[in-house]
Amino acid sequence: MFTGIVEEQGEIAAVTPSGDGVRLTVRAPLAVSDAAHGDSISIGGVCLTVVDRDGDAFTADVMRQTLDMSTLGHAAVGSRVNVERAMAAHGRLGGHIVQGHIDGTGEVLEVRPGEQWRVLRIGLSPALAPLVVDKGSIAVDGVSLTVSAVSAAEAAEPWFEVSLIPETLTATTLGDLAPGHRVNLETDILARHVQRLLAFPPTTVSHEGGSR
Repeated sequence: MFTGIVEEQGEIAAVTPSGDGVRLTVRAPLAVSDAAHGDSISIGGVCLTVVDRDGDAFTADVMRQTLDMSTLGHAAVGSRVNVERAMAAHGRLGGHIVQGHIDGTGEVLEVRPGEQWRVLRIGLSPALAPLVVDKGSIAVDGVSLTVSAVSAAEAAEPWFEVSLIPETLTATTLGDLAPGHRVNLETDILARHVQRLLAFPPTTVSHEGGSR
């Protein structure tokens, strides 16, 4: 589990084919400093498992499903990525609950600069649009952000907006985004649970905790 508070920008050092997936090596000195085999590290919002480490880099296996659903399918040597170690149980939840299990990708539609901030408008699929709410939380490339605007429910091409402060622009890769860039999206886990519950017919819960 993560919080969406990026600790450093890492660099992809190697992309090696491995079966129908790839073995990804990421240079991330802070994340590697206390990493052990089997640890979870978020790379661009995708939870990966450390299988090897060497110096200031670690290696993880990325399966085909992850490559198809995320921007890691187009990972290239030299690319910068947002890195966050798994949250410690005694740590502060500075962002929001982020699992590192992305729902898919979105496309940057517009970048509007301000004097001290920048607004991104990001298009997303109609299937994900109901899970994004104004003033709610969303993770974009692993960064915990607050939604500042959403498209109308009936919009054929839904979108949402986030406002980026100077710290986010410099500490993460979001400062380099331009229209046409694709980003990893993870919606709020609470919204996903509610959507799933509503997909089932209503049940009456007894005092004993069972259903009838």
